[in-house]
Amino acid sequence: MRLDSLRDTFDVAIVGAGSAGLAAAAVTAGAGLATLVVDENAGPGGQIYRAVTTSPVKRRDILGEDYWAGERLVADAVRSGAAMLDATTVWSLDRDLAIGLSRDGSARMITARRVIIATGAQERPFPIPGWTLPGVMTAGGVQTMLKASGLVPAGETVIAGTGPLLWLLASQLVRAGVAIAAILDTTPRAAYLKAAPHAAGFVLSPLFAKGLALRREVAAKVRVIAGVTEIRAAGFGKLASVTYAAGGRQETLPVDNLLLHQGVVPNVNLAMAAGCQHRWDARQLCFVPVLDADGLSSVPGIAIAGDGAGIAGAWAAEERGRLAGVAAVRALAPQASAPDGQAIRQRLARHEAARGFLETLFQPPRQFRVPPSDDTIVCRCEEVTAGTVREAARLGCEGPNQLKAFTRCGMGPCQGRLCGLTVTEIIAETRGLSPEVVGSYRLRPPVKPISLGELARMPASAAAVKAVVR
Repeated sequence: MRLDSLRDTFDVAIVGAGSAGLAAAAVTAGAGLATLVVDENAGPGGQIYRAVTTSPVKRRDILGEDYWAGERLVADAVRSGAAMLDATTVWSLDRDLAIGLSRDGSARMITARRVIIATGAQERPFPIPGWTLPGVMTAGGVQTMLKASGLVPAGETVIAGTGPLLWLLASQLVRAGVAIAAILDTTPRAAYLKAAPHAAGFVLSPLFAKGLALRREVAAKVRVIAGVTEIRAAGFGKLASVTYAAGGRQETLPVDNLLLHQGVVPNVNLAMAAGCQHRWDARQLCFVPVLDADGLSSVPGIAIAGDGAGIAGAWAAEERGRLAGVAAVRALAPQASAPDGQAIRQRLARHEAARGFLETLFQPPRQFRVPPSDDTIVCRCEEVTAGTVREAARLGCEGPNQLKAFTRCGMGPCQGRLCGLTVTEIIAETRGLSPEVVGSYRLRPPVKPISLGELARMPASAAAVKAVVR
């Protein structure tokens, strides 16, 4: 589908074709609302179900049956009649529900009566010494290559960090024939005791049996080093070794690939740029949008669904997408049929029951969120170190936005995605304030890179002019 063939306005525009976006589209388009689903990937599926309709991985056991469940979500959305626009970047969303799109070197604006942001999650920054070396990747990045291209790491591979995705990726790589040299588990031993009061909800959820099976599968074939408190990557021009500390001892491992992961956080850049109110979540240690029971944000007409509303997993994201879809149908076409909202809320509650345990157990340790070494790079785009951020805070820098004037931190192509949380926590710690008070980067369009040529060739309209000059 070409951008110039799109209609100017839709009843519902959904940003993101993952669990939440696809589920929402099936509800709204199924109720007869003109629905557009936009995603920057080459096909539907989002992060969890990436390339589910085109993956070259044909052995279903490698990625697991939970991955292939995405086929049903895609089929339901397509069957509903929703317009699906892939390989398209959403670079602007304003309070009037005007949306800037970019595809194949062209840009244009459309409008919608309702917008559902379903941008999902992104991996939390893991700033350690040497994390910018070639050969150091995120676990999610490697999983993306496996799903979309059937590629796996070659050479000595070490996985480090904490969180469910770490164990899922390890199991997938083992099934794909990758020899993992070690897993450096950074989950603090004390976290198990801290999470114990929340164990009932986890044990009664389907995640308990799945998680236990994954850990047993991996531990049977991979050396697992628990209680890791320090990690450093080293090499000249490329990764050569990783040094870790655990149980009062240090060891250096020769390694070709280091895969880092310490959980995921909501991808909030578009929602923040649209002016949606956010708050600091002290358990998830990140900013999350302020929403009502239907997922509606502080900006009228904008709803946020899925992990972008707060991390809860793929199954919960699906139900949150349906709730946002039902709310859109009730607002725009009250006489149309829609799924039973109460049944959706009951399923959502079951999926969210394990979150207290998981979020407490896998909360990343401070030293892996806030680098203790001043030499560690925090902002990869502008190569700003933790020490530079601390010095700016001591000189009077009050927050991430003022820090831009001191250091250019957060002004690169990623728009603070890879440094935002780290910067907030460093400033908060240095100044003795809470992350809530320090705040986050102030985001404005374009929230993703777009060329001046695209802007210049964009069809003129009031919405287009507003988006460009904002």
